[in-house]
Amino acid sequence: MIRKIFKWTGIFLAGIVLAAISTYTYMSVAMKNRMTKTYVFEKEIIEIPTDSAAIARGKHLVAIKGCQDCHGNNLEGKVMNDDGAIGRLVAGNLTHGKGGLPASYDVSDWLAALRHGVHQDGKPLLFMPSHETTLLSAQDMAALIAYCRQIPKVDNTLPANDLGPVAVIMSYLGKMPLLSVEKIDHNKPMVARADSTEGAAQGKYLAVSCSGCHRENFKGGEPLAPGFPPVPDITRTGHVGKWTKAQFIATLTSGKTPEGHVLKNEDMPWKMTAQYTRGELSSLYDFLQSIQ
Repeated sequence: MIRKIFKWTGIFLAGIVLAAISTYTYMSVAMKNRMTKTYVFEKEIIEIPTDSAAIARGKHLVAIKGCQDCHGNNLEGKVMNDDGAIGRLVAGNLTHGKGGLPASYDVSDWLAALRHGVHQDGKPLLFMPSHETTLLSAQDMAALIAYCRQIPKVDNTLPANDLGPVAVIMSYLGKMPLLSVEKIDHNKPMVARADSTEGAAQGKYLAVSCSGCHRENFKGGEPLAPGFPPVPDITRTGHVGKWTKAQFIATLTSGKTPEGHVLKNEDMPWKMTAQYTRGELSSLYDFLQSIQ
């Protein structure tokens, strides 16, 4: 009798293991096919300014859009994560140094990356928030490209991305923002200019950078990945919505909440939001307060 129990228990456990392996294999193959798919978009060209004001605007956008958080202070690229579970996640070298962008990388390639989320060869960019940068105005898109095209070369050859099982499973289930190319409305045209007047309209434009973590409705939700904290509701209905504008601005520029909690930059990139102007943060607060 005991032998039969052990036998059927073993068969049951073996079945579970086999099912798990089969499921993971299916997910892995499916994700590989999605990551290696070639997309073809009509090439776009916009005029890239060279004046100092546009370059300065581009530098500001690089700071407040989190480009340096992933690609490094000099946009030389870096390994963002390297462990067995999530895997190796790499942000590329955006300079023209060794290991960086090829000499043939032109304006249309920048637009393909920022507007459509694909490499020069049409393959998807991984963990690149193109679903956010695609919403930049044409003026800001041009300024951003203008700044990036004139940054000094940095030699930095990086390894390739190598997803671990957790990243594969979570990406397959839509719990990690792996392929922005799949989230973009590729037919949506760029607006010419963004609202630059301080207020909720400007805040809505800026808040696109918050939507990647706090969700499109800014109500937050479950953790972005295992080991991460839950994402808070930053609208007027959440705890953050109870802060005054002064407290909101102070938190996003110092990394310390009104309650005295010190934020971890890897959880909430306050070092990025600290680069916003006070007027931009005021606009962001106005917009978030307008959401019920």
